[in-house]
Amino acid sequence: MNARPEQLKAFDRLLNIMDELRAECPWDKKQTLQSLRHLTIEETYELGDAILENDLDEVKKELGDLLLHIVFYAKIGSETKDFDIADVANGICEKLINRHPHIYGDVKVENEEEVKQNWENIKLKEGKKSVLEGVPNSLPALVKANRVQEKVAGVGFDWEHPEQVFEKVKEELSEFQIEVEQGNKDRVESEFGDVLFSMVNYARFLNINPENALERTNKKFIKRFQYLESKAKASGKSLKDMTLVEMDIFWEEAKNL
Repeated sequence: MNARPEQLKAFDRLLNIMDELRAECPWDKKQTLQSLRHLTIEETYELGDAILENDLDEVKKELGDLLLHIVFYAKIGSETKDFDIADVANGICEKLINRHPHIYGDVKVENEEEVKQNWENIKLKEGKKSVLEGVPNSLPALVKANRVQEKVAGVGFDWEHPEQVFEKVKEELSEFQIEVEQGNKDRVESEFGDVLFSMVNYARFLNINPENALERTNKKFIKRFQYLESKAKASGKSLKDMTLVEMDIFWEEAKNL
């Protein structure tokens, strides 16, 4: 069965609802590109949480929230006659066609890495002065480090083997430890940043997303600590009155759940 007619019908329904809300709802009338920005960021993080939890029903809902925001921005753009949803869709279509010459042209590629290299080279031909122009300044530092490394790797500025990157990690750890012993806080912070940057790079070579990995650990720690809190409360004790040895018993229990 061809689902495309139903998909287009659903999208048209959303566009019509957006028109009605913008015309009739006091809250929707007031919104601007600027007022929606922080809400869009929040929705993006909620989608990220749902993906990490592999909650597909929640992923579907959060994708709907993000789609609403895209339609909302396009509606505002149409009111100022700067752009509308067709401009948005056609713009990304043209970009995808232009940046996939191995699909829509006569360019041959052997693997994923060559696709990435072509992508970055095409962007430079489009007028970008640096391959790093596409990295948003407001990205969280860990995500930004990963994107920066992916970008420069796309034009060949990269290590050849994971072992080389791991050696760099050890080198940076050694330099960090020296600064810790020296006690210069500014230098310690600088070298710690180098350690994190090199670890992000190593994660990339291992096909690990560092943001996802750290968030998984955050969630794991939170779950175990909340177990510790609940067990302490059940035993009539306060964490601040417990010894580390006592807390460690519950912590080890939590690790085995």
